[in-house]
Amino acid sequence: MTTPASLSPAQAAARLEEFTVIDVRAPGEYAAGHVPGALNIPLDKLPEALPALKSASARGSLLVVCASGVRSTRACEILAGADIEAVTLTGGTSAWEGDGRGLDRPEGARAVWPMERQVRLAAGSLVVAGLVAGIRFPAARWLSAGIGSGLVFSAVTNTCGMASALSKLPYNRASRSGTTDLGATLEALQR
Repeated sequence: MTTPASLSPAQAAARLEEFTVIDVRAPGEYAAGHVPGALNIPLDKLPEALPALKSASARGSLLVVCASGVRSTRACEILAGADIEAVTLTGGTSAWEGDGRGLDRPEGARAVWPMERQVRLAAGSLVVAGLVAGIRFPAARWLSAGIGSGLVFSAVTNTCGMASALSKLPYNRASRSGTTDLGATLEALQR
């Protein structure tokens, strides 16, 4: 599979009006700050959004965004498999903001750690817990081995089961105010 096309934050900002911007982060991450005009379709919901994204891509280019560029690259690969052209933002919202460009933050939205940081905390905590518990219960070291194996698998396949599980936690979900409504987003894309 080929690497999807990408744009730097400066290149994307210069052409932002040309794009339908799709943010594939978890709703909590999206609500904490996103590229102006971005619509939220979490990566795990992308397959059900393909018809709407196909419709949107027929009218103009898609720019796919995440926190660092990893999930948006994966999303572009999924879209390419469905014959939908899209480009990814190099470095994601982190690079966008680091380049001095503002993020839209809904009023009252709380900051949520990026998913990659949440995964590092969870994986690291589980490895340490397995090692510490292994002092008293040697079989507990298998927890550390399992997490390490999962991280290797994650790197090789460019997927992350832990991120998928963490994205379901309440603080990674949209707020009750309806900041991100997938149904409304899909409907807007079909117009």
